[in-house]
Amino acid sequence: MALKITLKPHEKIMIGGAVLTNGPSICHFHVENKVPILRQDAMLSERDVDTPCKRVYFVIQLMYISGGITTELSQLYWDLAKDIVEAAPSTRDLISQISQSLLDNQYYQALKTAKKLIQYEKELVAHVSELA
Repeated sequence: MALKITLKPHEKIMIGGAVLTNGPSICHFHVENKVPILRQDAMLSERDVDTPCKRVYFVIQLMYISGGITTELSQLYWDLAKDIVEAAPSTRDLISQISQSLLDNQYYQALKTAKKLIQYEKELVAHVSELA
């Protein structure tokens, strides 16, 4: 069954490793085979990676788009995960969920949980800022 996608004018989408930008009007299309897809709101560019949890998301995004875990990406993820849990032990449950998704080759699910991790990180930083 094909995936039906509608893009707003000028919306971006990543299909496989290609970033596509829609033109000035709405676009409808079908993706006929299984391929990694990220809509604009789920994409994170390298220049926007400015926190440890965003680094985790970006690494998982690379895994998802490339279709699997490389040794380098795996090592980077586990190092980041270890550092985050050491700095903020309350992230352990989210990191554990992400790790299990990666071990199960469920990259999109790992991305969804990593998005929650980024939100939690924002809340932690805001809380610390309030105390200062």
